[in-house]
Amino acid sequence: MVKMGLIGCGAWGRNLLRNFSGLSGCMLLSCCDEDPKQIERVCSVYPKVKFTQNQREIIEDPNLDAVVISTPPASHFKLAKEAILADKDVFVEKPLVLEVKQGEELVSLAERRKRILMVGHIMEYHAATLKLKEYIDEGELGKIYYLYSTRVNLGKVRDIENALWSFAPHDISMILFLLEKDPISVTATGECYLQKGIEDVAFMTMHFPDGVMAHIHVSWLDPHKNRKLTVVGNKKMAVFDDTRSGEKIWIYDKGVETKTDYNTYGEYLSLRFGDILIPRIESTEPLKAECQHFIECVKDRKTPRSDGQDGLRVLRVLDAAQRSLKMGGTPVKIE
Repeated sequence: MVKMGLIGCGAWGRNLLRNFSGLSGCMLLSCCDEDPKQIERVCSVYPKVKFTQNQREIIEDPNLDAVVISTPPASHFKLAKEAILADKDVFVEKPLVLEVKQGEELVSLAERRKRILMVGHIMEYHAATLKLKEYIDEGELGKIYYLYSTRVNLGKVRDIENALWSFAPHDISMILFLLEKDPISVTATGECYLQKGIEDVAFMTMHFPDGVMAHIHVSWLDPHKNRKLTVVGNKKMAVFDDTRSGEKIWIYDKGVETKTDYNTYGEYLSLRFGDILIPRIESTEPLKAECQHFIECVKDRKTPRSDGQDGLRVLRVLDAAQRSLKMGGTPVKIE
């Protein structure tokens, strides 16, 4: 049994608490939050879990094999570093950290101390994402031209990180996972409407070395609740709509073909309209699959799908996007 502790039982931390507490193969022994009100909300539901306001009690507990970190991003680096130095495996929510140098230090430290470091890129564990990746890898969509995603809502307004850092890690990680390649440059624009210095809406575009382009729109100031990804290939096109209760992926047999006019021996473009395929997607909670994956990696000492390197890739894109945002959309290269 993997013995675990959780730091941070706020809104998302409670979801992690629920999942890890209900999974076989692990024992969630302790949970920490500096806010006593957060502890009061959950302590009666989990009587077997020890609750504390002291983070050191979890990090320094010799009985724990792993630590889950679900705190504000600014605290990720300090907590994750201390946990790794205490010889704990670490699951940290997205984003990994807020600075690229910090991310590089964490990844290097985990490798040197032979610790598992996993980042909460939940979309990489979504059954619909995995199905879509199958179609891409098998060449069903053909050569990928471009992708674009929308993650908007009239929802909780953050007062620390902007919409880019709050929402875009989901789509960046998903797109990099699907394409298995890194962008060479990023552009981003956005505006602050509700709070000075915190962008409520952002538009970001990644450019890849083979001409593939990926666009991301994020906002918590929008009349629609929309979580959708569209992938356009030269054979077929796909739409992943995560707001649907079912039928999350639609494959469109549509495209543009080059044909020959034998009267003139010239080429012309012809539109193709075919059938629509709606594949059956397994109904599983992505967070549950993600938590189970972490437990398996800890037990079997295998590299997580969303390991520290994956978190670092996403962090480099976010860092470039933030710099572009502050420069009014100037393209920023990713080294």
